[in-house]
Order: sequence, then structure tokens, then C-alpha cells
Amino acid sequence: MDKLSELLWYKAPAENWDEALPVGNGRLGGMVFGKPADELIQLNEDSIWSGGFRKRNNPKAYDNLEKMRALIREGKTAEAENLCSDAFYGTNENQRHYHPLGDFHIWQSGTENYTDYERSLDLVNSVCTTCWKSGGVSYSRTVLASCPDNVIAIHFTAGQKGKISFTALIDGKDDDYDKNEAYDENTLLFTMSDGVPYAAAISCSAKGKNISRSVDANRIHVENADEALITIACQTAFRTSDYEKLAISQAKAAIRKGFFNLTAWHIADYRALYERCKLELCDNSGGNAELPTNERLQKIKEGEKDNKLIELYFNFSRYLMISGSRKDTLPLNLQGIWNKDMWPAWGSKYTVNINTEMNYWGAEIQNLSECHTPLFDHIERMRENGRVTAREMYRCKGTVCHHNTDIWGDTAPQDKWLPATLWPMGMAWLCTHLYEHYLFTGDKLFLAKKYDTIREAAEFFTDFLTKDDKGRLITSPSVSPENTYITKDGAKGTICQGPSMDSQILHELFTAVIKCSEALDGSIKPADDDEFVRKIKSMRDSLPKPEIGKYGQIMEWAEDYDEAEPGHRHISQLFALYPYDLITKRHTPELAAAAKATIERRLKHGGGHTGWSRAWIINMWARLGDGERVGENISALLAWSTSISMLDMHPPFQIDGNFGGGAGIAEAIVQSHSGELWLLPAVPAEWESGLVRGLKARGGFELSFEWKDGKVTELEILSECGNPCVIVGTGLSVIGGEENIPAADDGDTVRFETKAGMTYKVTGF
Repeated sequence: MDKLSELLWYKAPAENWDEALPVGNGRLGGMVFGKPADELIQLNEDSIWSGGFRKRNNPKAYDNLEKMRALIREGKTAEAENLCSDAFYGTNENQRHYHPLGDFHIWQSGTENYTDYERSLDLVNSVCTTCWKSGGVSYSRTVLASCPDNVIAIHFTAGQKGKISFTALIDGKDDDYDKNEAYDENTLLFTMSDGVPYAAAISCSAKGKNISRSVDANRIHVENADEALITIACQTAFRTSDYEKLAISQAKAAIRKGFFNLTAWHIADYRALYERCKLELCDNSGGNAELPTNERLQKIKEGEKDNKLIELYFNFSRYLMISGSRKDTLPLNLQGIWNKDMWPAWGSKYTVNINTEMNYWGAEIQNLSECHTPLFDHIERMRENGRVTAREMYRCKGTVCHHNTDIWGDTAPQDKWLPATLWPMGMAWLCTHLYEHYLFTGDKLFLAKKYDTIREAAEFFTDFLTKDDKGRLITSPSVSPENTYITKDGAKGTICQGPSMDSQILHELFTAVIKCSEALDGSIKPADDDEFVRKIKSMRDSLPKPEIGKYGQIMEWAEDYDEAEPGHRHISQLFALYPYDLITKRHTPELAAAAKATIERRLKHGGGHTGWSRAWIINMWARLGDGERVGENISALLAWSTSISMLDMHPPFQIDGNFGGGAGIAEAIVQSHSGELWLLPAVPAEWESGLVRGLKARGGFELSFEWKDGKVTELEILSECGNPCVIVGTGLSVIGGEENIPAADDGDTVRFETKAGMTYKVTGF
């Protein structure tokens, strides 16, 4: 195992939750503190939320829609915002929020005056280990979260026989539970009926000649064992009515399997995903890469370099994706599946004005397409609710969502906060992820299933859009997410018409409809599809285009307003730069220069102060081809927005920065928007040599290559779909199998045909 880039390790236990280490199987999550004497593993299950679905659409919205639009057109911002509070907020302020499962405690003997302590998280095998010595005996405790066996497993060993003794129990959830008792001589049962009902079962086995083991009241006791195993299973009423029976069955089945078999199955399942992709950067750490993870992060704060820590961050983002988002689970929320609070920040919900989308920015490029599917499943869960919201609030066809959703797919406006609440673009943005998955995979069966969903998100706007005084089609009412503008007379406002981000998202959504329709066979499309696509093309042509404002920046609103907070964390007007490609360095240089000015203005006034915002900025600099700014902002992300556990700090903890940062590292090495591959587009000078294996690109390509002195030495491309390949560069040579493949230079790109399943070697960079 490589301590430099695939192991988080420390010489002391976690002092608080933010320093604990995460394990997960997509559905079950645990935060492991690594305390020898009084271990704490804080537990989560992805479907334990505060309650059921409730209707929240405001029935007064439609009757006031045209009045609202008129007030906005007339510049009567304060009156419009007062009307919003009355007629457009949800009839209940909040959606449901995410809850913890409970706290699992272990009080273990053999910890007096311990020495040689180390705790670690092995990213290669997805195993968390705590080791120490006491009284001349070596002890270890291993924690893993198995997807194949649906449990969290805890294994105890010691260097001498008969030395494992501990007491364990589960509590938490503010002591608000129904049962916490012995189910039988091997198993505890912990149940809850408030909110989403659930049951957690904890089974125990132990080996040894003089062993004493018992389950009494709500505790497990083990004395004088050679080794011991605990398995924790949890099921909820969200998925099955037999949740108690199923949890007990899974915990007991895992115990019977034993730790060796549990581990083997777990590692095989995990590695099948983790080993698809590899990144290596040259080591410039001057020995710092051998230090514990917390000390390496401190060195970054002091201005030192550590490429291997950047590797580690990239690998950790992939680890979190595999651990937090698997088939048939819920998508990653604001904290993934790791939350300790009954009332977490922002409800630990799905915030869809960037944060949920950012969670999945790295899924495709990092070769983890399957991990993207929980988001797609949740879009379908939202779809019917979105139809009701569209009809009841706006009298529109199609489906819509505002800036948040929850476990039930609630689509009504969330909370009562003028800068964010009334933003009708959530479903539109989410559905662009369906299109991105198709672009990366070329999966037409998937596209055939999801095209209606993409269409329905666009259909809402065929009714909702209105014209401004320039004849352009715009959203109204809306906001530029979470930001506040200042009018010419000095008044502050949030509600507006035609904010730049809305038009950019719609350009992407409408393009997705057009391209998907072109890709699909006519027999599997709706009967009216040709007419619908013609309408969408016309509407796309009538959307506002990105405009340059008085500071040389991309305008955020339809008017060239100043921001009340110039260093705001959201940079919504640059959706067109990333994740979309309406602004590119190569094809729209004037707009790219304005995008650069936009970022510089934000940073000059303190922008990037949250982890996810800094991660977004990394991706933006990558798209602008500025490797040095990429490097500077990765260092800033590590130094000021990363806890010693490597988890992103908003603050507080919010997992989107981990995924956005991981995506940004990949984006600096490979870009594939605009129908062309661009290798090393934004690599910092200190990444002078390195290699990647298994990065994915749009068009259905898998890329592996090495570089030295900033230049690619040889590229291997696996064509999965047989699409033509276009590479930024000139004079390149291509070999497929044993044959030279004709490659046509077209200005500054090279184009060649490919066959599905064939690997091509490209040289001459």
C-alpha cells in the first residue's frame, strides 16, 4: 500500500467528528474515531429522514404570477419580494431532513498507557484500521462497510490469545427510539418508528478457549477472546415493510460468513470500481509525503508543495463516491451518507442550485458511471411531484423543481429565503446529468429510457418562459442563486427576470433535447417529437446569450447590476464555462476573457471562501487552461477548506467540495467538451510528469497516457462506441492494432475514425 497517495493515517485518535474517518457501502455509513479505550462509530443509513411526504405547493402562486412579473418588469423589487413571501413560498416552510442512525460505542480493555498508536484509512481496500500496543500486547480493530453483505463489520484482534475484552452498545438519536434490547444471545435490536421507521441489528461472534460472551439488556459483552467480530445491519420502511426481519437476517448472515470471507467479498466488490482509474504525479514533497496526513496538510498551509497529497485527494474523492453512491441507494446529499446531527446544517438535503450536481461532477470522468445512477433514480422520484408543482403553481405542463429536494422528491419551494427560494431551475439542471451520462457512455438504451424525462423538464419552460422588452425568452420570476444585486438607485434585490444562469441552463437542456432526439430511432420517440424539437430549437435561438458587463465580466443578471457581495461564493453566471461549454477558451476567446475577469473579481473580494466554491473555481480555471491558477486553488482548497480527515469544510462539513475538487484535478489533465479531446490543458508546472489510466471522455473513450516535461509521451484510447475521435494537436500518428490509421489534420486538431472495442495508440505530441 502506498502511504503517499492511497492511505490516510494519523498518530492520534480523532478529537471530534470532523477528524473521524468515513466508511460506507453506499447505503450504510460510519465515522470511525479510532479511540482505543472508548471507540465511537457514528452511524448513518441513507433513508433515515425526518418524516413522510407532504404537499407544500402554494395555491396562490398562479393567480399572482402575472402580477409578480409586472412588478419585476417595472422595477418594483420590494413589492415583488413581498408578494413572493405571500404567494410563492411553500405552504410549509421546510422539506424533510436527514437523520443519523445512532452512535455505536465500544469500551475495550487492554488500552492502558497505550503506545505505537496508528489509525488509517486504506483507499485501495476500503478498510479503516486502528492499532496500538498496551502491556506488551499489540491490538488492532478493523472497520469496513460491505456492499455485498449489507453490513458494517468491526473485527478485533490481539497479539496474544485471550486478550480481547470489551463492552459495546448503540444509542443516540436523542434517545428517541423504541427498542434497544437483546434480540437473542448473539444480537441487539435497535428500532425507531418516528420519521422513517427503521431497525438496526448488531450481531457478535468471538473465538477463544476461555471466552465469555453475552448479550444482556442493551449491551454486548466479550471477555478473554482471541478475536471477535461485530456486524451492524440496518433496514428502513422506505425500502421494505419487513425492515426489522431483514436487518436481523443480514447481521446474522454476515456473522456466519466470518471476517475473512466478508473482507474478501468486500474488497473484490470495491476494487472492481476503484481500480478502473489511476493517477500518478511526480513527487515534489521533499519527504513530506511520508508524514501523517494531518502533518502533510499543515505543510500545505505553510506554503509547501506535495503532489502526492493532491493524488491522495483525488483518490479520496473516488473512495467517497464508491462508498456513498451505489446502485439502488439514494443519491449523495450535502453530507453524503455521513451526518451526526438531528438538525443538520441545511437539513443535509439535496440542494440542487449547485451542490447536488457538484457531487456528481467526477462520476463520469473518473470512470464511475454506475455511481451516478442513484441521482438518475431520484430524478424519476421527483418527476411526478414536479408535474404537480408545475401545474398547481404555474399552470404549466412538464415537470419543475426549485432549489432543494428531499428523500421524497419534494419539488415545491424550500424555506423562506429570498435569495434562493423562488428558483425554478432545479429539475432542468439535474436533467442535464442524464445527457452527460449519455455523452460519456454512448448508452442508447439508457437514453431511450430517459429521453422523456429530459423532454418533460424542457416542456415546463415551453409554457413558463416569457418575453422581455428585447423579445428574448426569459424566466420570470427567478433569482441568481443566493446572490443579491444593487439597483441604480441603491436598493438591494434578489427576485428578478432572466438571470444569466437560467438562460445558460436552458441552452444546455434544450441542446440535450435536440441532440438526444437526433441520436434516437424514430420508432421509440413520442409521435410529436419532430414538432417539439422544432419548437425547442426556435426557443433556444431566442434565449439571451452571455453578455459582458462594465467590469469586463460575464453579466450575472439581465441588467448590469453590482453585487451586494462582490466576493460571493456562487458564480452562477459561469455555468456556461463549467460545467457547460457555451464559453470555451478555444472557441469563444472574448467570452473566456470575460469569464476570467469574473473569477478574478470574485477572488479579489474574498471569493472561494467555502470549500465547494473553491472547487468550482478549480474547474473554471481548468476550462480556461490556466494551470498555475489550478495549482494555486487546489493548494487553497487543501489548506483552508479541508479537515485533517480530508473531508471538505464549507464550513461546516459539506461533501460537495471533495467531489468538485476531484473533478477539477481530472479536468486539469483531460477535457472532452466541444467534441474534442484536450490533453494536459491546465496542468500546473509542478505536475511536470505523471500518468493516468482509465480516465473517461465524452464520446465513449477511455484514456491512458503518461507525460514528461509537460508533454504527452504516448496515448492509448479505448473506443467503446466507435465514434470519430478529435484530439487537440497537430501531426499526430495513430495506430490501431497493427495498422496505421489515417488521421486528418484540421487546423489545430487531428481527427480519425474508430471502431468500437478497439484500442488506439497515438504519438507525436
